[in-house]
Amino acid sequence: MKKSRNKILRHSASERINHWLVVIAFIFTAFSGLGFFFPSLNWFMNILGTPQLSRLLHPFVGSVMAFLFIFMFFKYLKYNFVDKQDLIWAKNIHKVLNNEEAGDIGHYNLGQKGIYWVLSICLILLTVSGIVIWRPYFADYFSIPIIRLALLVHSLSSIVLIITVLVHAYAAFWVKGSIRSMVEGWVTRGWARKHHPRWYREILEQEKSKEKDK
Repeated sequence: MKKSRNKILRHSASERINHWLVVIAFIFTAFSGLGFFFPSLNWFMNILGTPQLSRLLHPFVGSVMAFLFIFMFFKYLKYNFVDKQDLIWAKNIHKVLNNEEAGDIGHYNLGQKGIYWVLSICLILLTVSGIVIWRPYFADYFSIPIIRLALLVHSLSSIVLIITVLVHAYAAFWVKGSIRSMVEGWVTRGWARKHHPRWYREILEQEKSKEKDK
């Protein structure tokens, strides 16, 4: 019972399922896309079966990823606006890199908010440019210069997206307890108090309110 009381729910089951479905879709689109972009990585296209099948399925899997991300975008939007405490966090980034915390951080810190907005912008650009270059369904409606521009935007956005996801994954492994929160859904009270003190106080207030209502 005491151990259970030490746990705080950070991500619900629906949030975790959605997150990992996005991850799976990202892996398929990223590897197949790199196979299209770099001749030396053509063998990556086999991730979806065959190179021909990858070319067919890549835009569909990408569309699924974008659709699933819409849920994440609106679910976490309210937590990702920059405030004064984020600026304090940024000014003390040297402490953060030494695994110390700075600022009265809420649900997410400035680094996590930055990743959220970069991912969101990249997926918007990838979706729009992907529609423009999607043969045989939409590409015929656009001129050659527009398609070339869309190809450039799609390629650059995908590279930025892949790099951002790698940074996100590294940070999750670096901060002990983060992976568990997205696998099992919970974090310890000590973890919450250290990394997200303002969010932890909000949780305490919610618990007190529930106790009063009983």
